[in-house]
Amino acid sequence: MRVAVLLKQVPDTTSKVSISGGRVDESSITKWTISPYDEYALENAIQLKESGFGEVVGITCGPARAAKCLTEAAAVGADRLIHIQTESSLDSIQVQSLLSESVKEIGCDLVMCGKQAADTNSGSTGPGLASRLGFSFVGGVTRVSMNGELASATRLGPSGLEEVEVRGPCVFTFDKGESELRRPNVRGIMMAKKKSIDSLSPEGLGVDDSKSMVIINDHSAPPEKQPGQKFVGSESVPEVVGKLREEANVI
Repeated sequence: MRVAVLLKQVPDTTSKVSISGGRVDESSITKWTISPYDEYALENAIQLKESGFGEVVGITCGPARAAKCLTEAAAVGADRLIHIQTESSLDSIQVQSLLSESVKEIGCDLVMCGKQAADTNSGSTGPGLASRLGFSFVGGVTRVSMNGELASATRLGPSGLEEVEVRGPCVFTFDKGESELRRPNVRGIMMAKKKSIDSLSPEGLGVDDSKSMVIINDHSAPPEKQPGQKFVGSESVPEVVGKLREEANVI
């Protein structure tokens, strides 16, 4: 049995993003990383593997630089690595089509990914993928375990934690859980450098990646924050209270 983990490479949250010519200047981004919610999915998949469930297949879709997140996944325990290589700017339907076709080709029983990506925050990949594959779907989970043929997922419900049992095939999207992604050891890093990455193309998967339905007209940076204000001495208390009440609306 196999579990597919969908990994998206995004700018690290500490990286400074610059705008050039009305577009995000990717060359200015100094550090790329696996989207944080995807890391929770990867850790849970590796835990399933360690409990005897089967192999972990890491899948990413994107340009050549995205292969790095697959190597990082291999360093902590992913068995097989799949890179759908495309330099095109894809809309969500194209992404879901590429990922669903790759899952079909590999033959995975469970699919795991983050509930949303750290860059777009759309949250459409998991539900859309399940719909295209005809799989069951459970969203916002923090842990998935196997009990025979049943998958048991924990998630936060309206009245507390819920335990949802579902038969595969199924897609799970992960929220922040208790288990952070483990750090790779030296042996894992060295082995990951030698691990091969299987490359797939949109053409080979039968998906047209050239006609996105989303057209980006312009990127712009958010407005700069106003500088802070400093007040010294007890005589400034009335002014501070006035600003908190009338400007900040917090009292």
